[in-house]
Amino acid sequence: MEIKKTQTGSTLTVALVGRLDAVTAPDLEKELNKSLDGVQDLIFDFKELVYIASAGLRTLLVAQKRMKKQGSMKLVNVNDDVKEVLEMTGFIDFLTVE
Repeated sequence: MEIKKTQTGSTLTVALVGRLDAVTAPDLEKELNKSLDGVQDLIFDFKELVYIASAGLRTLLVAQKRMKKQGSMKLVNVNDDVKEVLEMTGFIDFLTVE
C-alpha cells in the first residue's frame, strides 16, 4: 500500500493506494501517529484503495476516536467494494462517508 499525505493548514488528506490489511495497517497507524498533532480535519481519500480488511477497520476506528477529540474525520471517494465492507461491519453508521 502507498500512503500519500497532503496537509493544508490544519487539514490533513491521506490518500491510500492498494490494500489496507493486516500487513499494511501498522504502517498507516505509525504514519497517523506521527502526523495528527495539530490536525483538526482528517480526510481519507479512498479513490485508489481496492480492499480493506479488519486490521484496516481497526486503524480507522483508532483514528476516529482520536479525531473526535481534536476535530473531524471523513472518508471520500469510497468505491463500492470498500463501502460494502463498511456497511456489513456497521462502520458506515459512525464514520462520515462522502
